[in-house]
Amino acid sequence: MSKLLSDGGHHIVAVSGGTTMAAMAANVTGSQPNTVVVPARGGLGDNVELQANTIATVLAQKLGASYRQLYVPDCVSEDILNSILKEDVGVRSVVDIIKKADILVHGVGRASVMARHRRLGPDLITKLEEAGAVGEAFGQYCALDGKQVYMTNNAGLMLQDLQHIGTIIGIAGGKSKAEAILSVIRASRQDILVTDEAAATEILRMAKEHS
Repeated sequence: MSKLLSDGGHHIVAVSGGTTMAAMAANVTGSQPNTVVVPARGGLGDNVELQANTIATVLAQKLGASYRQLYVPDCVSEDILNSILKEDVGVRSVVDIIKKADILVHGVGRASVMARHRRLGPDLITKLEEAGAVGEAFGQYCALDGKQVYMTNNAGLMLQDLQHIGTIIGIAGGKSKAEAILSVIRASRQDILVTDEAAATEILRMAKEHS
């Protein structure tokens, strides 16, 4: 990410939430006054430290960049979301900036874990399991073959927005996340994947097994 920003130009960086992303933000340094950092999506659960808004703020401070925040909760109904976007000029202006992001840095979660974090109903969680959802990234739940099973409503980035982003960086590790990582890689474009040996070895094994 630092290398992508090293030209000193104007950049918009969108970041997701989660423990891995929080660790990344805490360990970045730089001087990027022309960069704007934004959350890729709205809030997630009760842990403020792991929400995309907080991580965007921390990352911006570490980079000497500016930031914008998105005060729209995750998983609201489509009607409520449309109403917010129609009535709240401030929210709409932040969403416009997010949609113009040229760098997206995101984590990858296991579908069952993320569904509980987002407090999806038990019936919906059962449907996700029956549909084979194993991975989640920026609100989209994917099966191992890359099929999108479900996507939560949110004012931030959606799957169809990714084609307009210059560079997409996924970050996730651990053997237990191998299925989730492979499903997300197959579901949407990933330009860079940062992972560890345990996950990489398992991903290669699964890819070879199902090829």
